[in-house]
Amino acid sequence: MAENLNSVCFRTMHLEASQRHRLAGYRSVGGYVQWERILRERPDPAALINEIKLSALRGRGGAGFPTGLKWSFMPRSAPGQKYIVCNSDEGEPGTCKDRDILRYNPHQLIEGMAIAGYCIGATVGYNYIRGEFYEPTDRFDEALAEAYAAGLLGQDIQGSGIDFDLYTHLGAGAYICGEETALLESLEGKKGQPRFKPPFPAQFGLYGCPTTINNTESLASVPVILERGGQWFLDLGKPNNGGPKLFSVTGHVNHPDNFEIPLGTPFRDLLAMAGGMKDGRALKAVIPGGSSVPVLPGEVMMELDMDYDSIAKAGSMLGSGAVIVIAEGTCMVKVLANLAHFYAHESCGQCTPCREGTGWLSRVLNRILAGQGQPKDLDLLDSVAGRIGGRTICALGDAAAMPVQSFIKHFRPEFEHLIQHGRALDAAA
Repeated sequence: MAENLNSVCFRTMHLEASQRHRLAGYRSVGGYVQWERILRERPDPAALINEIKLSALRGRGGAGFPTGLKWSFMPRSAPGQKYIVCNSDEGEPGTCKDRDILRYNPHQLIEGMAIAGYCIGATVGYNYIRGEFYEPTDRFDEALAEAYAAGLLGQDIQGSGIDFDLYTHLGAGAYICGEETALLESLEGKKGQPRFKPPFPAQFGLYGCPTTINNTESLASVPVILERGGQWFLDLGKPNNGGPKLFSVTGHVNHPDNFEIPLGTPFRDLLAMAGGMKDGRALKAVIPGGSSVPVLPGEVMMELDMDYDSIAKAGSMLGSGAVIVIAEGTCMVKVLANLAHFYAHESCGQCTPCREGTGWLSRVLNRILAGQGQPKDLDLLDSVAGRIGGRTICALGDAAAMPVQSFIKHFRPEFEHLIQHGRALDAAA
């Protein structure tokens, strides 16, 4: 991430690189002011949750569920331990924003987790970090040590009577552990496989206790929302889509990077921020929210705004905010085969439709690529995908099925040409 996070939510980006992740640097831009206000004044947690609800902050990890509403599910009055868990298991292909929060704004995440813990009545938090994130994990651990040394975490913090301890947990790099209940299983030392729901984590989560799980970007947005107000954050975006959001723009663009833009910004403006199309090639397609969401043709995307509702209305999802830009000259069959291989490899194997179906999808697509496809294969792919989606415990089955169905829907002639002629319609790919 270059200098794009320099304005609204992640304000340490204008500091020198050596100071962005340090306590002193975060303090210099108002860091921990909101947490220390809570320690002094002990405000009503319900009022803070209402401010988050007003902001229309939606989960930044993929599902887009309203954060404040999710916090309100926690049974605060119930006795016993409660937990706040941060999902930093950023494994969605195309997504590379949360790791930069860990690298450049770890204290903002720590403050957000502490505030969230206070709001839901949790005195212990865990940050579950993807196993390959060596530098981001080191940065977060350094910041965590600084926060403890400064008396910002622990028992009876600054004599307030408020307790909050925070721990790092490093995963093993399994994509499935981005699903919140598989994450909890892994955190408990078990095989990372999704749980049946209900019960939901707010009732039966980590170690059987009430637990709230939020994405890294969601939690890191909390201190700024409480500083400036929920209405301020809402007004930055649009109704039901509050605030700015981080978008990871990759693919055939001149300047792939992470960009913080208000929700509702036209896609064409985001594409311009990324330097436009690489080598002057025309835009062919866009995967707007990470590899698991339906692809959209380029001409459709150029008329869309980047917010949850606009993308959903067009037939896809904003997801994690991973914008994968695909230029003309790219073989869409090859792209889909690559995605299908990923999901077949990452299926945890617990559900038969996903365990068997993702392998079928991958093998059929590779057969088509090898020039051995048959006309009935497209109907077979669509049929198999339809028997996976909505028939699994978690959404990985949907993540594997939706790309297949959308690629065939929008780019069927390419698949038919390769089956008929044994070579790609776009031979330049």
